[in-house]
Amino acid sequence: MLSVALALLLAATPSPPSALQPTSLAGDWVVDLSASDSAPYFKGMSLDLEDDGRVTGSFYDSAIEAGRWRTARGRICVSFRTSDGKGPYHTTACLRGGAVEGQTWAEHRNFVFLWSAKPATPADRAAPWW
Repeated sequence: MLSVALALLLAATPSPPSALQPTSLAGDWVVDLSASDSAPYFKGMSLDLEDDGRVTGSFYDSAIEAGRWRTARGRICVSFRTSDGKGPYHTTACLRGGAVEGQTWAEHRNFVFLWSAKPATPADRAAPWW
């Protein structure tokens, strides 16, 4: 009986997060903006999540403006605005399974782009596209 109770207790105990699987959106990310597998296109994204819910950092070589983050319904998400000097880009993204799934809307360019991101490595940060 004791062994059954111990087995049930161990099964119910959450596993610690893997060092390779982030538990926060804070940090540097490699965003895959490729339109096709034959033409890879990457950009860096750096996110700082402040205790008051603000998000700062950069995405696609632009400073993040009016960024917010929140954890709800078992997931953590960010929303922010950037600009290319011609108009705003509105981005939302959520952490899912150690990666980021996001979308960016640019009304002035008439597009919504769906993208994904993985944690950045030192080699990524040294890449010319970073």
